[in-house]
Amino acid sequence: MSKPVYGRVGRFAKWLISAPPLVYLLIFFALPALIMMFAAFRFPGDYGGLLPLTEVDPETGKQTVLITLDTWRDYLTFENFGRFFEDAIYLELFIKSFWYAGLTTLICLILAYPLSWLIARSNKKTRDLLVLLVILPFWSNFLIRVYAWMIILGPQSYFSRMLNGFLGWFGIEPVSLLFSQFAVIIGLVYVHLPFMVLPLYANLEKHDMSLLDAAQDLGANAWQRFWKVTWPLSLPGVWAGVALVFIPALGMFAIPDLLGGTNSMMIGNLIKQQFLDSRDWPFGSVLSIMLTLSVLLLAAVAAWAGSRHKKKD
Repeated sequence: MSKPVYGRVGRFAKWLISAPPLVYLLIFFALPALIMMFAAFRFPGDYGGLLPLTEVDPETGKQTVLITLDTWRDYLTFENFGRFFEDAIYLELFIKSFWYAGLTTLICLILAYPLSWLIARSNKKTRDLLVLLVILPFWSNFLIRVYAWMIILGPQSYFSRMLNGFLGWFGIEPVSLLFSQFAVIIGLVYVHLPFMVLPLYANLEKHDMSLLDAAQDLGANAWQRFWKVTWPLSLPGVWAGVALVFIPALGMFAIPDLLGGTNSMMIGNLIKQQFLDSRDWPFGSVLSIMLTLSVLLLAAVAAWAGSRHKKKD
């Protein structure tokens, strides 16, 4: 008799624990995604936003639903998706955004791997200090840190003057660092670098050093020990860091707005422009859906590649 009781209690406890995050995800993620999906098939309103589906009688105050089975074609359309696929500029903007995000991820990986290895192999006191320094930028506001880079890369900053003075020795004309693609990459790398360092550090810290000693005893040099032992073991941390950097960098709009020029626009800037400036919510929803589908497709490809790698092992 006690087993069914314990079973019911266990199931109730599981639901009690899982229900709050599940409700949170449904309200703040699933429901907005469904609203965005529905908005993508709507017409824009006369003054922006969405074309109303209801109207209120000014005399009676009664609200009437306008869309019916006979009139749905007047309120729902596929034109927004057709607009996306007809104009090549949107595909070009997606490619540029993927290029920015991919380059940012690669630079973050190159910079973060040796730093994460150094932190993982330091003594406890030094390790805690280094981890603190990595997460220290999170203690200040995101926009304040980006504005700081505007000062650093500005034309009157010491860094710009020193760089242009150095280039002048070789007869090269001065360059403008701010409002350029270089500034956008610098900002993206600076903001997302900790998201690559932390998962790599968490992975590298758990490595068994005796495996490297065994590889050395078998005649492997430093490069072979890294490539045959350390790198394969660190791949879960690498993939986690790549996901944490690439996905938010792909949809970033604040950094291109503040540090980039007109040629540094990313897909996130266009989505923000459609919602806030043009107030074309249906087309902004289409762009958001296409961005979400692109990220999901990349995640599926990465999961497929990871499963193939595990099967081979």
